[in-house]
Amino acid sequence: QAGNQPFNRAMLFNVGFREAMKDLDWDCLIFHDVDHIPENDRNYYGCGQMPRHFAAKLDKYMYLLPYNEFFGGVSGLTVEQFQKINGFPNAFWGWGGEDDDLWNRVQYAGYSVTRPEGDTGKYKSIPHHHRGEVQFLGRQYALLRKSKERQALDGLNNLNYFPNVTYDALYKNITVNLTPELALVTEY
Repeated sequence: QAGNQPFNRAMLFNVGFREAMKDLDWDCLIFHDVDHIPENDRNYYGCGQMPRHFAAKLDKYMYLLPYNEFFGGVSGLTVEQFQKINGFPNAFWGWGGEDDDLWNRVQYAGYSVTRPEGDTGKYKSIPHHHRGEVQFLGRQYALLRKSKERQALDGLNNLNYFPNVTYDALYKNITVNLTPELALVTEY
């Protein structure tokens, strides 16, 4: 993400989805935080009839699920599931809340979340600092309280962006300068 705006992980995932679908007709999407390293190579990265939360046991939470609605780190959905829930919310600037909103979207669409059994879903989380995370938390909670009302208005259907795409032998780099004006949503 280029520019001076706070980080918007969810909007970047929506951009990644749109750009990936231009290249191939994908059927499974894995949204993977770069700081989460799988500790078990038996954790199959694939999609099923229900959305999947792969990173169920993070070392930073002593390998315990912090709360049942936790859907962060590494998640998988089919293209159909992702489109049905209108993707990630674009309204979450700064750190936190977007994964909880995604959980809500999945539930509102009639899905339940599956997780790997036993130690299969263990991940190491590389420590890092979330810049300015505290200043956004009040707004994140306000957005979460209205996630059902926002779901049809905030996500893939209100996403606008102008990508700068460069190609290398092994990867495609997509840089976007995201601003709140590119995905306007009514404040609640």
